[in-house]
Amino acid sequence: MPRSPEGSKSKKSRPEHVPSSFERIETDPAHHLAGPFRPQTPLGQEFPAPLPLTPTRTSAPIVRWSTDSQGFWEDIKSLRWVVVPSAYPANWEILAPYVAKGVPNPFAPLLFISHRVPGSSDDDPRYQKGYLDLVFITYYIVFWSFIRQSFTIYVCRPIAKWFGIRREAKLDRFGEQGYAVAYFFVMAAWGMRIMSQLPTWWYRTDQFWIDYPHWEMKPELKRYYLMQAAYWCQQLLVLLLGLEKPRKDYYELVAHHFVTIWLVGWSYLINLTYIGNAVYLSMDLPDTLLGLSKLLNYIQWNKTKTAVFAVFIVVWSYFRHWLNWVMLWSVWYEFDLMPETSKRWSPKDGVWMVWWMKYQVFAPIVLLQALNLFWYVLIWRIAYRALFTAGVKATDERSDDEDDGEPDEDDKDE
Repeated sequence: MPRSPEGSKSKKSRPEHVPSSFERIETDPAHHLAGPFRPQTPLGQEFPAPLPLTPTRTSAPIVRWSTDSQGFWEDIKSLRWVVVPSAYPANWEILAPYVAKGVPNPFAPLLFISHRVPGSSDDDPRYQKGYLDLVFITYYIVFWSFIRQSFTIYVCRPIAKWFGIRREAKLDRFGEQGYAVAYFFVMAAWGMRIMSQLPTWWYRTDQFWIDYPHWEMKPELKRYYLMQAAYWCQQLLVLLLGLEKPRKDYYELVAHHFVTIWLVGWSYLINLTYIGNAVYLSMDLPDTLLGLSKLLNYIQWNKTKTAVFAVFIVVWSYFRHWLNWVMLWSVWYEFDLMPETSKRWSPKDGVWMVWWMKYQVFAPIVLLQALNLFWYVLIWRIAYRALFTAGVKATDERSDDEDDGEPDEDDKDE
């Protein structure tokens, strides 16, 4: 109904409520943490104008986020191979049969780790870092791009449709979270297996420093480390090049990815791979449960989602905070457990630990903890809202991010 001029005037005279940062995040349908926990549109609901499987792209900025190939060479030139599975280059196995026997395969550094320590046993080989590690990481950036898009399109999308999800943007988000759950679950299990083979099991932090430098790596540790580095580089590349539609928490995610790459990159360079493995594991396991709770919210398994979210809070608190503080304490108080001969800058000997390196190792873990604390407050606000607003019908809230803020046909009439 039209409002009277007097009503409009009196409303304007009231002081306008300015939402806080957390309030803006909680109502932001595109936020990577809060958005997926907002109320969902009923599954299988028919809409006046249902979106096709591949929506029509009419504006140039949206075409760049499409997963449709524009042609092999065009995808390569525009860097869209990062999000297009069909642009993935043929691996070396296609060419291997044409390589003469006895000649080292030139593509081996792409798929396999390099720089084996000369003289190490065949039964228990050891590897060191080297420049070919950059080749390995580059290849696996492409590899993770292919795996990510293939998994979201050919695995997650059919599952989402089977559960009755119809909206195109929501199908995309379901695919992203499905891939995240699969990736972090595998990497968390792998990281735990690797730690069980190291003297650092379970977070024996004094072993981060004793007998430093740890420059001779088990092959599984090196492979795990470099594949993780490739994954985070690929994720950062997608964000910085704008190859996918950006979220509203873009800068948070970019900061997180930069800090993660800084931390694991430096730890690898200065032979602190034990602490790098511990940091990876502390991130991967809680992220698995976070993604799972989002998926359960998308398919509206509300009771299961609530149980998983409760477990997630406990796991996040332990891994992302308690163990993070344990590692910070170790850097600050156990740094001097390393041999005195290692407290110098001598790259040719594999030692880099002059006095100021203590702060260089400490700083990225502190920044990571700061980001974790920000998200931790948000997690508890979500939990509080779920506990104390149960049964309250949110009639004016959109689905989490299924249409990226676009109004529904039903909402246009309200």
